[in-house]
Amino acid sequence: MRVVILGSAAGGGLPQWNCRCPICTLARSEPDRVRPRTQSSIAVSADGSDWLLINASPDIRQQLFDNPDMHPREGLRHSPIRAVLLTNGDVDHVAGLLTLREGQPYTLYATNGILDSVNANRVFDVMAEGVVARRAIGMDEPFEPLPGLSVTLFPVPGKVPLWLEDETMEIGAETETTVGALIEAGGRRLAYIPGCARVTDGLRARIAGVDALLFDGTVLHDDDMIRAGVGTKTGWRMGHVPMRDENGAIDALAQVEIGRRIFVHINNTNPVLVEGSPERKDVEAAGWTVAHDGLSLSL
Repeated sequence: MRVVILGSAAGGGLPQWNCRCPICTLARSEPDRVRPRTQSSIAVSADGSDWLLINASPDIRQQLFDNPDMHPREGLRHSPIRAVLLTNGDVDHVAGLLTLREGQPYTLYATNGILDSVNANRVFDVMAEGVVARRAIGMDEPFEPLPGLSVTLFPVPGKVPLWLEDETMEIGAETETTVGALIEAGGRRLAYIPGCARVTDGLRARIAGVDALLFDGTVLHDDDMIRAGVGTKTGWRMGHVPMRDENGAIDALAQVEIGRRIFVHINNTNPVLVEGSPERKDVEAAGWTVAHDGLSLSL
């Protein structure tokens, strides 16, 4: 199984277009210290030829351009992207569907809850019926989006997308609007969880023994954005467990048998983005990799 991290940043990317926080400023002025990153998305293949795109970032056009494996190879119109899977309805995970509208056949997979939010917005009708098939997937029901690639979706603590929040919103609920994906091929297993509000015993059991884990690394501390002076929301309020702090992901997953541990979906205010920083060294000493765009895994 091959895995390519197309985009490793959270919503807004790095640098965010309108942000002058210290980390975004470094990404513009010293890219060797802070690598620019696009918004969250990965691609997975069992054979290196046909690919499953997981989450369609607003930056998807640039991501596909930057990765030759994703380029057209046949005739006048072609794409090796055969299927797309959504793990939630966040803007940074669905907006790229509007780019994938050029009459290219593929199948869009998601839970009923996620598909409902896409189907309710008529702008997504640009994915023409009869060209892009939409398939609802149930929890804990393995399916094959590509030959030789098995995927099982499972609920993780989260929340509804920002654009669907209302007074009934519950943070940390386990529903079908925020899911993780267990991906298997050739006897190897990958867990992809780009959004998670807290680590539970059930989640630990789900991912025990995987060969690689790509996990929510949005914030280092719950109050990253407040410390940076660019926002008032905590990681918890946004539906993201911090890397550190009490009940943070690093400590909460420390005793779980996992092959490679990689943080993805990293917000532009997270200090681990700075190469060689004390925060980066601390995370790496705990056995974690901070993802960057283009990071490739062979499992």
